[in-house]
Amino acid sequence: MPTLAELRAERIRLCRLTADRALADLDDAEAFLRDRRLLTLVPDSSMPSLFAATHEEAYAPGKAGFGSWPRTKWKWGSELAARAGVITPKVHKGKLLFLSREAAATVDPLCRESLELAADGQMGPDAAAIVRHLAAAGPTTVDDLKAELGLQPKTLRSAREKLESSGAVVAREALVPVGIEPGHRHSSTLARWDQAWTQRRKVSPSAALDEMVILGVRAAVVTHQEEIKTWFSWPVTTSSLDRLVQSGRLQRPGPGWVAATQ
Repeated sequence: MPTLAELRAERIRLCRLTADRALADLDDAEAFLRDRRLLTLVPDSSMPSLFAATHEEAYAPGKAGFGSWPRTKWKWGSELAARAGVITPKVHKGKLLFLSREAAATVDPLCRESLELAADGQMGPDAAAIVRHLAAAGPTTVDDLKAELGLQPKTLRSAREKLESSGAVVAREALVPVGIEPGHRHSSTLARWDQAWTQRRKVSPSAALDEMVILGVRAAVVTHQEEIKTWFSWPVTTSSLDRLVQSGRLQRPGPGWVAATQ
């Protein structure tokens, strides 16, 4: 087993945490995603981050939110999300997570279970109406959903948060024309998970969550056990992490720390 110090050094290299490993272009960013399998947008955990790996100064240094995004590469988030084979559900506790094809296949049983719960009304009648409408009409813009379902903006926003954070629905950026003159505004197109990712994987949701944890640890290289509980929209317990270590699917390089089995 590598030592904790060796794993930390490997993490710095593989997660591109130094400027000499900065992403060169969008193709490089896509290769980074394929290598790590999953990326967060901004650095908020030990999972690798797209924006952190650009090593570009912030758009508005010292300011939070969009101001902290890279000065010229802030578009990379939407541009990477638009690439074929990249899926971006908000299953990182309601925040966007870039998934490679392998990661999308891994999380599929969890998102399908969420979709079934939503369709059964367990996320509320508005969420159920949205997933039923998407099943009939296909991916639909937010504006069309408001009009066709008669939903108020606040109501739609609340239902979207439940659906997207559970992986039942995936949003993609959409440009909506404005007025007669050329111009547009940014909106979203919503799709059910089974429309965004059509390849059903017959694994139990509990087994899929174990695999997502392992995938996340592999992406981070090494991380503290307690942090893993903050990663995903589904609950991860200490006992489940202990079980993964005891079964040899994760390893402990130090007290409280976990790494993927090599």
